[in-house]
Amino acid sequence: MAKIGLFFGTQTGKTETVAEMIQKEFGGEAIVELHDISSASTEDFAPYDALIIGCPTWNIGELQSDWAGFYDELDDIDFVSKKVAYFGMGDQIGYADNFQDALGILEEKIASLGGKTVGYWPTEGYDFNESKALKNGKFVGLALDEDNQSDLTEQRIKTWVAGLKGEFGV
Repeated sequence: MAKIGLFFGTQTGKTETVAEMIQKEFGGEAIVELHDISSASTEDFAPYDALIIGCPTWNIGELQSDWAGFYDELDDIDFVSKKVAYFGMGDQIGYADNFQDALGILEEKIASLGGKTVGYWPTEGYDFNESKALKNGKFVGLALDEDNQSDLTEQRIKTWVAGLKGEFGV
């Protein structure tokens, strides 16, 4: 069994592509197992002590539809003692007033259920006005913008995963 469960929701396929890039950077499916939240159950979270949650911000600061449909089920998952990292897709130019809000919405909920947030990401290099994903001056997870900064995605993933490997102990 993989050591890390990566749960993602995707509307356009971009978040799934990034999930696969993260899996590869960690060393493949022996270390990170991918779960599309549209077909996941609450029981799928149980085997992992380390989780990665991927969700794009959709419309105006909303969760992607599959995550929105699963949101209330999060209450039925035991996140206590689980380390949880987050990544998300967003458009900092077109949606500068709610850039990466979905990350903040999910992190707030999961942290309130006992999940320990890891993988904070600096805000330097981004141009936005507001975000629910900010905590103590950093994003609660890896913020990606394929619309305006796709050239930075690969290096951001490499840097973020290198830090997570230490936090997850893999």
